[in-house]
Amino acid sequence: MAKPQKRYVCQACGSVASRWQGQCADCSEWNTLVEEASAVVTPFAAKHNLHGGGRSIVLTSLDAEVTLPERMATGIAEFDRALGGGFVEGSATLIGGDPGIGKSTLLLQAAARMALAGHSVAYVSGEEAADQVRLRARRLGLGNAPVQLAAASSTRDILTTLSTGAPPALLVIDSIQTMHSDLIEGAPGTVSQVRASAQELIRFAKERGTALVLVGHVTKDGTIAGPRVLEHMVDTVLAFEGERSHQYRILRAIKNRFGGTDEIGVFSMQSEGLAEVANPSALFLTHREEGVTGATVFPALEGTRPVLVEIQALVVRLASGATPRRAVVGWDSGRLAMILAVLEARCGLSFSTAEVYLNIAGGYRVQDPAADLAVAAALVSALSERPVPSESVAFGEVALSGELRPVAHGPLRLKEAGKLGFERALVPIAVAKDGKGEGAMQLTGFRTLGQFVDHMLGRG
Repeated sequence: MAKPQKRYVCQACGSVASRWQGQCADCSEWNTLVEEASAVVTPFAAKHNLHGGGRSIVLTSLDAEVTLPERMATGIAEFDRALGGGFVEGSATLIGGDPGIGKSTLLLQAAARMALAGHSVAYVSGEEAADQVRLRARRLGLGNAPVQLAAASSTRDILTTLSTGAPPALLVIDSIQTMHSDLIEGAPGTVSQVRASAQELIRFAKERGTALVLVGHVTKDGTIAGPRVLEHMVDTVLAFEGERSHQYRILRAIKNRFGGTDEIGVFSMQSEGLAEVANPSALFLTHREEGVTGATVFPALEGTRPVLVEIQALVVRLASGATPRRAVVGWDSGRLAMILAVLEARCGLSFSTAEVYLNIAGGYRVQDPAADLAVAAALVSALSERPVPSESVAFGEVALSGELRPVAHGPLRLKEAGKLGFERALVPIAVAKDGKGEGAMQLTGFRTLGQFVDHMLGRG
């Protein structure tokens, strides 16, 4: 009989090595390789792996009739928006977020509402006792919801229990890092255990038509812990974001096989649980009557939803010889350095002897390249102490040449700004020529960042 081969699996990234070594060659983490027995490959299997032994599969044409999958609404509109309309039968969803951000609260609210709507729901917690989950439900006002609770961490016990009767319409596993399979050696949370437990649960969901939700822990850099293959195994990956010091939370779709990605749902953390925010723009805007220097409103776009946020900048002149500091909250620090370089090289402004601080109000995180012009407006306003008109918004991408480039979905951004009472938009010239503002909104277009700076400083 062939001797089982040994392999070493990195507990941080899931890469496999043929021998043990102190540092993983892929992720550079130390002391993360753990021995794991691999499958025995016999000479016969190796020789005939590509010749026979399988079964014939059925091939179909690409233009075959396809029916759209039915959705199960959670009763929470923002949750359904991120999912693409609700849960799909037999789908697997992975949701990750920082500890204490509200993942369990959100899922318990969704599970309770679906149960009250007539769906069978099972909630299995590997981190809390059933009484703890029950107390949280009572605090949320959902103590009478017919949700089936269990506190277990054995994957075999969970699947044996759920296989005895009719399968639930929704199964919540909180969390996948606490589950363990007796078919695999290793402690719960290791790469092999997470992969094996998730595979068994997903197979059950696909065979029985149950919508499966897996709660995943995140690492210190914000990525979902465990092997990357876990994200490939599921159908939908959701990230629950936000700062615990702020009341808002954002549910962001990173991957969705049954809907669009980059959709978000916005929630507000309150004493009775997570409440939906129907108008996120009002949450991230500061209402004031007088103009303030260094503040600009930017219409960001999250999936198909425009969200207006306020970008704040502060420029502080230093004494000669001091090293200036650059601090950024909610935006890419490298992109800030690029905007500062373009303002100095193409527009004649000097930030070399000044400290620059940039903040996205409300703890919001912006990744949209259309924020370049709004950031530049906030920086010029802070440097010159000239406020941007409070009724104005700004968006556009800045090239290294100083040219202002148009961005996607300009009319949608302008429409959202017009709905909230903004009367003017500072945009690239290509967007201004389209003239698709909301109502009587005035569009002011610029070809280059230099023209924009001259306009801000009243030089032309």
